[in-house]
Amino acid sequence: MSELVLVERDGPVAVVLLNRPDQLNALSDDLMDELVTTLTELDRQDGVRCIVLGGSERVFAAGADIAELAKSSTIDLYYQRRVERWDEIAGLWTPLVAAVSGYCLGGGCELAMACDLIVASKTAQFGQPETGVGVIPGAGGAQRLTRAVGKALAMDVILSGRFLSADEALRAGLVARVVAREAWLDEAKRVARAIAEKAPVATRLAKEAVDRGFESTLTLGLELERRLLYLAFASEDAKEGLNAFLEKRKPEFKGR
Repeated sequence: MSELVLVERDGPVAVVLLNRPDQLNALSDDLMDELVTTLTELDRQDGVRCIVLGGSERVFAAGADIAELAKSSTIDLYYQRRVERWDEIAGLWTPLVAAVSGYCLGGGCELAMACDLIVASKTAQFGQPETGVGVIPGAGGAQRLTRAVGKALAMDVILSGRFLSADEALRAGLVARVVAREAWLDEAKRVARAIAEKAPVATRLAKEAVDRGFESTLTLGLELERRLLYLAFASEDAKEGLNAFLEKRKPEFKGR
């Protein structure tokens, strides 16, 4: 591995940082390959209960690597399965918190939206400016942004190229929390630690219930939610959590 992706561990929380500062964390093929490999490995580790994905205080990711895209043919893009990498990240079992400060544009915005929730600093700016270079969002931007903020605002962002400020993104429902610039990573870690304290089986099932229910009808979502509740109730963690509550002690979840 190169150092395009930096990894830190803080107990059950893993912190993964994009590291192409001179290119504003432009999402090259090499960076995305390394990122997917890193996140997949962390997802398989029992000791990792939440992952924080961030960039730097200046930029989360300014978008795709335009130099690479300009040299690619249609067949190159098809066979490289470039945009499918975002789907792999969205499909991770482990909860993923995006820590966003500064620019979060194009493929970078799509990467943040592939996470389960976004913590943004006051300086964060979100956008999908692809039409300005003759293409369109292709890694989920037109779909996830529309579902997050609604059709009218998504059309404005995608067609006009306007950026959403952190406060606008919060009001629209794109981000979960907005904090001071200097707190962008610390707050994301606090959120991740809070998630990691919960029962791992229940957390993963709750994540599935929200994701799949959001893409379905209310009736089908409710049916899925109930089935996942029964599955959670069958876990050792459920017995531990319920008994700990009755015994007025902190639960010791094992992820089983």
